[in-house]
Amino acid sequence: MVSSDKQLTIPERERMHHHIVECSFETTVIHSNHTILYINEAGAEFFGGNKEQLIGANVVEVFTEEYRDFIVQRIQRGQEDKQVGKLVETAVYRMDGKVVEVELFCHPVIYGETEAMQSTIRDITTKKQMERELNKVMMPIVPVKEGIVILPLVGEIDASRSKYLKENFCANFSNDKVKHLIIDVSGIYAMTKEVIELMNKFVKMLVLMGITTICTGIRPEIAWNIVNTNSKQYMLSIPTMATVKEAIDYLE
Repeated sequence: MVSSDKQLTIPERERMHHHIVECSFETTVIHSNHTILYINEAGAEFFGGNKEQLIGANVVEVFTEEYRDFIVQRIQRGQEDKQVGKLVETAVYRMDGKVVEVELFCHPVIYGETEAMQSTIRDITTKKQMERELNKVMMPIVPVKEGIVILPLVGEIDASRSKYLKENFCANFSNDKVKHLIIDVSGIYAMTKEVIELMNKFVKMLVLMGITTICTGIRPEIAWNIVNTNSKQYMLSIPTMATVKEAIDYLE
């Protein structure tokens, strides 16, 4: 134990910091001015390299291209505001080029005498894969007649499921067989304004692809959320009907 009257030297401070982060089983990276100053053994194993290869590298380039601007802004805010960054989901490159989905948590630290950021990276690949598999089960495409399919939505439509719609479902409609899509939301009890906005974009993508979209089963409380969004004029222009049967009869 160090007595209170003894001031630690800079190398001693760094060694103490190293000891603390090495005790973590999660990837921990200390960086300043975008340069990696230190990474623990767990982190080196996660990225598939060794510490010598990673220390001195540009931390921003660890992240995939679509996240790099966001990471730069996040680091800048952390350095300026000296506040803990919120937990976010992003993606990084391993040294073999493999992309891994991760959660990122960071906060400002003093490394020796250097103002730095300490980032903790957690692999969530398995978690995200399970979410995608769950989305497939909870968002089945049901063909009912030639050229007509139904997308029944059940449960709560959160940002993750809305993102899945946007990124994956349009690929299923990129052929001449699907002409009409009925989105049935009778099993939906909650939908935030942000999610409604994402749903609007999804429907607009289908319209641009030449697919007619009809929404059925809108509950009163969801209708109230819709008319209170900024995009209410566009949303209300989408044909809506009470039931799936009514929509099928109309399309026939």
